[in-house]
Amino acid sequence: MTYVDTSDISARMFITVLLFLLIIAPLISLGVLRLFQSRKKSGFMLIGGGIAVYVFFQIITSLTQA
Repeated sequence: MTYVDTSDISARMFITVLLFLLIIAPLISLGVLRLFQSRKKSGFMLIGGGIAVYVFFQIITSLTQA
């Protein structure tokens, strides 16, 4: 049995993956589900919300690095 060495993962990468798994991916997948259910307005709003969270996070991380 082998173990994966996770000591090289930066905090930024960990938070990005965590944010993606907990917020962005569910919003986008729910949006796609709503589109298949012919609820276009709520589907596009959910997908747009996922994209907005991603853009907001990118802005925040770029400001903290400067």
